[in-house]
Amino acid sequence: MTARPATVTPAARTGTAGTPRSAWHDVPRLQVRRFAAIAMAEAPELAEEILREIRREYPQLPLVLDENGEPMALVGIRRAIEVFVQHLEHADYSTGRPTVPPGVFQDFGRGEGYNGRTLDSLQAIYRMGVRLAWRRFADIGQRVQIPPPAMYELVDAGYEYLDGLVDQSVRGYAEAAARQAGERLRLQRRLMELLLTERHRGDPADALAERAARIGWQLPEKVAVGVLLRPAREAVAPAVGQGVLLDLEYEQPRMVVPEPDAAGRGELLQRALGGWAGAIGPPVPLADAAKSLRWAEAAVRLMERRLLPAGEVLFCTEHTEALVLLQPEELLDDLALRCLAPLAHCGPAHARRLAETLLAWLETRGGAPEVAARLGVHPQTVRYRLRQIRELWGDEIDNPDRRFELELVLRAQRLRGEIGRGGGIGRGGANGGR
Repeated sequence: MTARPATVTPAARTGTAGTPRSAWHDVPRLQVRRFAAIAMAEAPELAEEILREIRREYPQLPLVLDENGEPMALVGIRRAIEVFVQHLEHADYSTGRPTVPPGVFQDFGRGEGYNGRTLDSLQAIYRMGVRLAWRRFADIGQRVQIPPPAMYELVDAGYEYLDGLVDQSVRGYAEAAARQAGERLRLQRRLMELLLTERHRGDPADALAERAARIGWQLPEKVAVGVLLRPAREAVAPAVGQGVLLDLEYEQPRMVVPEPDAAGRGELLQRALGGWAGAIGPPVPLADAAKSLRWAEAAVRLMERRLLPAGEVLFCTEHTEALVLLQPEELLDDLALRCLAPLAHCGPAHARRLAETLLAWLETRGGAPEVAARLGVHPQTVRYRLRQIRELWGDEIDNPDRRFELELVLRAQRLRGEIGRGGGIGRGGANGGR
């Protein structure tokens, strides 16, 4: 009985523990060594061919030379080929891909980052290099009679090796991006410090122009300076855009908004600052940025005391009265003691009603019906209170300067919540609330 030839089953193609065998592993070692020797000998020529094609397809790429005057790209390509071929000779791909030479390819990625380019072109260049290398290796494989399955495996190995080169370049690119971002933040912070300092050394215009140019920031004619309150320590930085200078290093972050009166700027800021609170100072000429900062800081202090709405970003120009009247507290308190001295002997509730009536009269400059409508009380109640006010202040109530001081003090007290707008006080008839 004639024995049939043995058939090769999938199980027979596995190594120990069921691990798939590499087609390259089945190539006789003599053929592998011949392949590797030819490939290693032709590596310099192949590297030059690859670089030549790269230069033809991407003429804008700079050619950087090493200390020996040799193009660094050529050195890197040649080294990558040699490492790949050495791995083919001394190991199989079932043991993992070869170690990628890190230095040059990290430098490539780093250079792309520093020059403001993306990694897309670099990856395209790498893929071109793999295709050219594969053509050369396929030709060598035919010369030494490497079986097609092993050569197909070699293609997969080449692209896996390419992934390692890309990883190294991405690492260099990310490093460059991080350094650039850190340097830009440092330069931006120095620009903001100079911009927000009241007294500059030397020529501030020249210094500002120089520092602004280093970060690509065009000097605006007007700015508004904002002071922010963090919603939480780990809060994500607001996406205010590159045109807005933002410094998060302060306990209360600062920002400089160029051309704040530009159409739609306020709405864009409100959306970008969602979840944050703070205040944006009034628009001022660039040289007066520190003044806008002072108003923003003052507004934030009032927000922290609940004298201005909290939990949102306010524009100082919309709260001018509060900022003007509530800032000089000591002076206003002293003025209040003098101006409102006639109320000192009235009971607290009655003094408050008289103060609200006096303020309504000063604001309306009208008679009892107008003041009553403003306060929500009966005109007769107003007439009674106005007679009392005239008795308390006498002829001083007719002095324009005294009336101005009284209105100033009473408006400030209303903003503080010490007196109300009067609505509903004394309701209930002619004698109500006297």
